[in-house]
Amino acid sequence: MPDAPSQKSVSVTDLLATAVAALGGQERAGQVEMAEAVTAAMESGEHLLVQAGTGTGKSLAYLVPSLLHRQRVVVATATLALQHQLVERDLPRLVEAVKDASDSGAGVDTSYAVLKGRSNYACLHRIREGVPDDQGALVELPEGSLGKKVLELRSWAEKEVEEKGSGERDNAPRHTDKEWRQVSVNHRECLGAAKCPFGQECFAERAKEKAHRSHLVITNHSLLAIDAIEGVPMIPDYDVVVIDEAHELTTRVTQAATDELWAAEVERAARRSQRHVDGPEADNLADASDALRAAISEASPGRFDRVPEELSDALVLVRDAARAVISAYPKGDAAADDADAGRAQAKGAVQEVFATADRMAADLESDVLWMSEGTERMPPRLCVAPLQVWGPMRDKLLSDKTVVFTSATLMLGGDFGAVATSVGLKPSERLVGDAEPAGTSGETLPWRGLDVGSPFDYGKQAILYIARHLPPPGRDGLGPAVLDEIAELVDAAEGRTLGLFSSRRAAETAAEAIRDRLPHLTTLAQGDAQLPELALQFVSDPHTCLFGTLSLWQGLDVPGDTCQLVIIDRIPFPRPDDPLLSARQKAADRAGGNGFMQIAATHAALLLAQGSGRLIRTHTDRGVVAVLDPRLATARYGTFLKASLPPMWTTTDPAVVRKALARLAAT
Repeated sequence: MPDAPSQKSVSVTDLLATAVAALGGQERAGQVEMAEAVTAAMESGEHLLVQAGTGTGKSLAYLVPSLLHRQRVVVATATLALQHQLVERDLPRLVEAVKDASDSGAGVDTSYAVLKGRSNYACLHRIREGVPDDQGALVELPEGSLGKKVLELRSWAEKEVEEKGSGERDNAPRHTDKEWRQVSVNHRECLGAAKCPFGQECFAERAKEKAHRSHLVITNHSLLAIDAIEGVPMIPDYDVVVIDEAHELTTRVTQAATDELWAAEVERAARRSQRHVDGPEADNLADASDALRAAISEASPGRFDRVPEELSDALVLVRDAARAVISAYPKGDAAADDADAGRAQAKGAVQEVFATADRMAADLESDVLWMSEGTERMPPRLCVAPLQVWGPMRDKLLSDKTVVFTSATLMLGGDFGAVATSVGLKPSERLVGDAEPAGTSGETLPWRGLDVGSPFDYGKQAILYIARHLPPPGRDGLGPAVLDEIAELVDAAEGRTLGLFSSRRAAETAAEAIRDRLPHLTTLAQGDAQLPELALQFVSDPHTCLFGTLSLWQGLDVPGDTCQLVIIDRIPFPRPDDPLLSARQKAADRAGGNGFMQIAATHAALLLAQGSGRLIRTHTDRGVVAVLDPRLATARYGTFLKASLPPMWTTTDPAVVRKALARLAAT
């Protein structure tokens, strides 16, 4: 990457004003304040947590300072949707808006690239050579509809090569996960650019090369975690990272550090190696898979405070057998490995089994081990995840890079402390005013918290209704009183309702009740169709209700009259049997803290804030957030939860709310 000028001849506020004017926007005080704070953090090296409410324009508020920063900046998002928005809409428009400043040599570097995990790119080796079977041999295209779709994907990929396209999954013809796996590989299956005969054309390698030539790199939380925390180099050198959707960071980092193991996977790895290993080692690994299957069948789903002896023995057996298979592969024959993709990938599969079994057999205090419940499509499997991720984030990311965290929901309970602690920053290290942190720079990681507010007037635009008169939620799902309440609210709103429920069963129960009682309305439930199709139906007809679970809490953006009522059936505490969160809560209690408030209440506060945020998306939106859980008004922790929500006008009077909804519906 060419050296950028050491002096900036244009200020961040001037460049932001130029961009906003060119894009037809208006100056927003919160956006300017955020841009100035991000610039200061990049220059000082202090970490920044900045809460920017919906409508602030936070993307521009961190992209403009990033273009002016002297060194490469990485922007990491949680969702592919935001990544797509940045690369396909925000950045091209911003680059065009500041073109004059960039061309004049004013210290503005507008080069950018997008970088995703390897499995998000089509693999030319798999497309041209085939997919390994259970014995590791490359096989011909499958027959039937799957084969037809794979042929379509192959043709698309070859066209991408000709046209110098990106080969990214987002740009491919419509397909399923199973179909995409026929034309892609994960990082363990990849032969590597030096060994692959198609390395020069490889989409993933070309994306990495472009990132090395670019000033701004757009990636995701998972790839950032693999690069910085897992120590697998994926991203070119950088000194600043902006983490958007930062409220999801710990979840995504945990997911990236979670491993799974099931008997069929071990058995398949053994079969793939039988073709390449002459001795009995691969057969022994197949026997070990039988032992693991038997041990899993005897164990109960859930977290293991103490691993059953039979399961522990089976994990050791798998680990040792996998190690023996790896050792049995012929030595000093790297060229043969390079030429035989099936062999290299079969060996990689065993290495993955070994690494996971070794981690699980170690039974470390820093890990949580549990067994998932099996389904019709998925057998029971063992899962292992880190008990906490703040330590690795602090040691391997925050201590080395300057990090800007931003989201619409970073202040939980009215304070940054909970989120700061979860990502590896200590409340005691927070800088207030011009105060200097105590101790040496090696002992502390100074950070600032900033809330730039929202351009929306929540007190006038939104009502928070807490149904205090309802009974506390029980384990039996939605009771008659709750269903009556939902029907009355939906009837008053004449549809226009987004229902956010704690379980699929609750969402379906509510949908069925509304269909029976209010048949003149259209009622959709998650699962009736794909989410984009449901969202389109919801937007197209205001007299519609859409009921669903977690993916609707955070991923739906429906401004306007479509959504004037958001119903939340209960405070979204984690399930008591959630293996990871229950282990973290227990660990917090052992450490002398309040596990319920630190883990369960914080989790609930974050989801409540995200769910409530579905209501007001523009200056003209109006409506009601109805929480049908009286504990929000009656429990001691209710104050903490309410302080995490936008400052809506609050009532517990159902008559007031029904009248307000009826007035909105009439207009």
